Amino acid sequence: MEYKKIGETYYIRMDRDDEIIANILEVCKKESITSAVFSGIGGCKIAELQVFIPETGSFETEKIEGMLELVSLNGNVVSSDDGQLYHHTHALFTFKKNGQHGMAGGHLKSTTVLYTAEIELRPT
Repeated sequence: MEYKKIGETYYIRMDRDDEIIANILEVCKKESITSAVFSGIGGCKIAELQVFIPETGSFETEKIEGMLELVSLNGNVVSSDDGQLYHHTHALFTFKKNGQHGMAGGHLKSTTVLYTAEIELRPT
């Protein structure tokens, strides 16, 4: 992972095997960012997507793998009173399976980069 700050915005580039959410939170820690919004695109190989089930009050998690084109990543980072960072992230992936194009999206728990990802992080 590499990043640089231009104005008030951080531009983060991630490479193969980088985990996107962990790296966003790491930049926030290093730069003392306690609240931010972010967006991004890229190519991933594994993603854990979640959907909240109101009846049970819990999340169901689905893991997808393969060449996953990250076409939309949007989220925010907030901190608790004790300084712990939390994220709320949604993502949409496209992929090809059995000769058909597909999409999967929802709440993103984690995703690992296949070849590259570009993230724009803006402190709030």
